[in-house]
Amino acid sequence: MKPASLQPLTISANFAISADGKISSSDCRPSGWTSREDHQRLLDLRRGADAILVGRRTLLADNMTLTVPGAVKHPLRCVASASGKFTGQEKLFHTAGGEIHLWSQETPTIARPDMIIHHGDVCEFLQTLHDHHGVKHLHCEGGGELLRLLIERDVLDEIHLTWAAHTIFGGAKAPTITGIPGMVLDVSRHFKLTHFDPRPANGEVFLSYRRAGNLTQ
Repeated sequence: MKPASLQPLTISANFAISADGKISSSDCRPSGWTSREDHQRLLDLRRGADAILVGRRTLLADNMTLTVPGAVKHPLRCVASASGKFTGQEKLFHTAGGEIHLWSQETPTIARPDMIIHHGDVCEFLQTLHDHHGVKHLHCEGGGELLRLLIERDVLDEIHLTWAAHTIFGGAKAPTITGIPGMVLDVSRHFKLTHFDPRPANGEVFLSYRRAGNLTQ
């Protein structure tokens, strides 16, 4: 159950999945394989968030800035990295936008005056964002291991998916939204479909789900 202290914080996620349920290929193909409409949806979802969260590998693979074009106030830009390994050349650090927050278990390899560093448990990190930085809605954009952590800690409230029927990635090690296939959750999570928007011209379907409780296995 989501901790009572985190109940006021809405946590959502947005992923594109292939026809066979993968978020990328076995060799971690970068984003950009879905339609322009899907990219616009990604930006629209960002506009509704106070903070965006991604894993370090997703940030590097997609060369992300975590910004919203034309925004008066950008969401906080949060990166999760167990190692804290950055070169300082990442596009994120050279693009104007929201305040940068790094959640890491190790001391980061770079020190910047515009970056706030967090340690400890993921729930402690989320609590700090809510209590001290005014975050009421945090939005995760990958990768699968990070989303799996949020699901395991039972803090994920909403999932937005773009089902891209035009692509099949295959591969036993190609990641899904909960990491590598075969890494089963200790208990199922139950989500209710709240939005269904087929786009046949693009071969895609936009889906949204809201958490509806547990289903034990």
